[in-house]
Amino acid sequence: MCIRCVFTKTVALYLKKWYNYFKYRAVFTASLSGRTKRKKGIDMKADLHCHTTMSDGSLGLEETIAQAKRYGIDYFAITDHDTLSSSSRAVVLGQRYGVNVIPAVEFSTYDSKRGSKAHIICYNPEKPNRLEGLCLRTCELRKKRGKQMAMKVLEKYPITLESILRYATGSKVIFKCHIMHALMDYGYTTDLYGKVYDELFNPVTGLCAEEVSTDMQDYPEIHFVLELIHSAGGIAVLAHPAVFDNFELLEELASAGKIDGAEVWHQSATEEQRERLLKIAEDHNLITTGGSDFHGFYNHYPIAIGTNYTPDASLQRILKKKIK
Repeated sequence: MCIRCVFTKTVALYLKKWYNYFKYRAVFTASLSGRTKRKKGIDMKADLHCHTTMSDGSLGLEETIAQAKRYGIDYFAITDHDTLSSSSRAVVLGQRYGVNVIPAVEFSTYDSKRGSKAHIICYNPEKPNRLEGLCLRTCELRKKRGKQMAMKVLEKYPITLESILRYATGSKVIFKCHIMHALMDYGYTTDLYGKVYDELFNPVTGLCAEEVSTDMQDYPEIHFVLELIHSAGGIAVLAHPAVFDNFELLEELASAGKIDGAEVWHQSATEEQRERLLKIAEDHNLITTGGSDFHGFYNHYPIAIGTNYTPDASLQRILKKKIK
């Protein structure tokens, strides 16, 4: 090949490289500065479902809020499972980073009528101390169950309890993701959710099947939780109804006036399911929310902060405590 041809080819590759660099840099910068296209009905970017190391997220509280700021989030809710421990600090950190943080908690509950799980997010409680007892009780039971699973795993794999607790330091509970992270450290798997996870936590055949299949025994009854949330002056929203097939439950609670809203914009719901949720919400004047359900490294699939948003009208109802 002649020198001229080589030179021409090299220059072409060089220009292509820099073209791609500036192309993706522009997209990345736009996303960080919040200049991404907003959906209809959304002027304020509000991600109202997110987890940190206080429960089963992989990023700490400050890191999570900082990332929300980088993505241009205006309103943000830390919804760690069964704990309000970070609420006060989250609000302070939000002020530091210029992000409006809404106090929140995601409760694990039990729908006794249908024998299924249901998650309820409480937003903006006026008297959060009324929820502390329930949070402590649920976390203690889940902590005990998590330790039982960890001890079974230690019998199968020669790792230490400390290697698991390292990832559960900020959390009130040992979650399955903490156990899997420790196993990854020691080379027993390269996947957080894969063959080893199924061998350990499959509810029928897994090593910890007994603990996994009966975990609802640790959860309070949903009607009790809803009453407690309202007594604390909070807003109760049914989280990701598609995950546990809570559609019938939602209609029942909405008809009885016991629920204030539903999380419509969540990656678990299909377009058809979202339409169904919007119809229920319209019929009963429910608040409709959206959130990423961010867990960082511990998500089952890639999901970033700001993937789903809450419409402005619903955000204002939460901020003003305008339920109906």
